[in-house]
Amino acid sequence: MKMHADRPEGANAISRHAPEGVIIAGVAYRDSVLVPWQGAVQPWAVQRFESLSEQSFEPVIALAPELVLFGSGGRLRFPPPAVLRALMARRIGFEAMDTPAACRTYNVLLAEGRAVVAALLFETRA
Repeated sequence: MKMHADRPEGANAISRHAPEGVIIAGVAYRDSVLVPWQGAVQPWAVQRFESLSEQSFEPVIALAPELVLFGSGGRLRFPPPAVLRALMARRIGFEAMDTPAACRTYNVLLAEGRAVVAALLFETRA
């Protein structure tokens, strides 16, 4: 699906998403990725939903967002509360949704100037 958003200068709008990845600023990302509202898009070392841990969100915390949108893949899945403990301790909001919804919501919040990070899971096939 192609998406357009009004975005602040230098922001990382997601221009296209599909089950196999996203396109941001003309660059295709096919593995799990962190998309911050500003700064560089980063690979995210999470390859399977089952491998999520509290440490998985340390790079997200380092970005200091006000809200994290977790794109859990093609269907909605919620990480266990223990995995989110560090986010909760820092009062960082967290919303889980399927990846297409996370991409759309991220662009809306980005256009509003919010400090948001999309943590998008693209599971590797074993």
